[in-house]
Amino acid sequence: MGMCGAVAVVTEWVPPFARRRVLRPRLWGYGTLVSAVGFALFMFLGPLADAGLDVLPATGWCLWMAGMAVQYLGRRPGRTATRTAS
Repeated sequence: MGMCGAVAVVTEWVPPFARRRVLRPRLWGYGTLVSAVGFALFMFLGPLADAGLDVLPATGWCLWMAGMAVQYLGRRPGRTATRTAS
C-alpha cells in the first residue's frame, strides 16, 4: 500500500479500487504513506515492547490512525475560493 501512496503523491495516480472515491489524490497518497509506516511500526516493532520498548506499539498505532484520518480527508472535497462583493 505504501507504493500506491508514493505513486499518488508523485503522479496523482490512484489505483482503480479507490479511484471513484478519492477527490484529492496527493493528500490521499500522503495519508497512505503515513498509515503504512504506522502499521509497519506497530506490526514489526510492536513485539519488541517486551524488551522495554513500550512506546513503539502506541506510536505505530497513532501514526496508523493519523494516516487513516488523512486518507479520509483526501476523499472529501477541498475548500473552494469564493469571492464576495463588497
